[in-house]
Amino acid sequence: MVKPKLVFISNTTEVGTVYKKRELKAISNFCKQNDLLLYLDGARLGSALTSPKNDLTLTEISQLVDIFYIGGTKNGALLGEAIVIINERLKQDFRRHLKQKGALLAKGRVLGIQFLELFNGDLYFNLAKHANFMALKIAEAIKKEGYKFLTAPSSNQIFPILPNKLIEKLKKNYAFYVWNKIDEKNSAIRLVTSWATSEKVVNDFISELKN
Repeated sequence: MVKPKLVFISNTTEVGTVYKKRELKAISNFCKQNDLLLYLDGARLGSALTSPKNDLTLTEISQLVDIFYIGGTKNGALLGEAIVIINERLKQDFRRHLKQKGALLAKGRVLGIQFLELFNGDLYFNLAKHANFMALKIAEAIKKEGYKFLTAPSSNQIFPILPNKLIEKLKKNYAFYVWNKIDEKNSAIRLVTSWATSEKVVNDFISELKN
């Protein structure tokens, strides 16, 4: 069998939850004790760091993992992610590995300029905060209607459990995944908001949900 070497986690997770500091520390310690590398997928890192339930900073993450990336595509960038390599051993020949895999861009500076602008002031975090706020506003309205959630709302991904009849009605005007069948009459759906989600669309969705 393949020898395990890497622990791969995502923050936020695929179900919209965030890692707490004590959890990431525990995983990091386990990896160090067992000579494993810890990689953090940060496609939604902005959302994680600005979640009301987050207690981690970007600096603390960099102290606990070997390598992570700062997601740009899902937080306002046209394309691209910024890889941050902490472990010195992993830095060796990294550019050659990129070229070997066909991933070395001749015009990579175009990607870099986006991150310079995203981290000029608080833009990166403000965009993520907006995405979270829009989702949590929807979550609050869903709670008031008496519905429950597959996981507790923490970020811009929420998973309400709704009657199948209501889901079919909402599908007429909104695109989303049916994530999981709960029983014969109810399913969990995945709703995702972004940096570009307008409050008007959110209010329209809430209004349609109530009606």
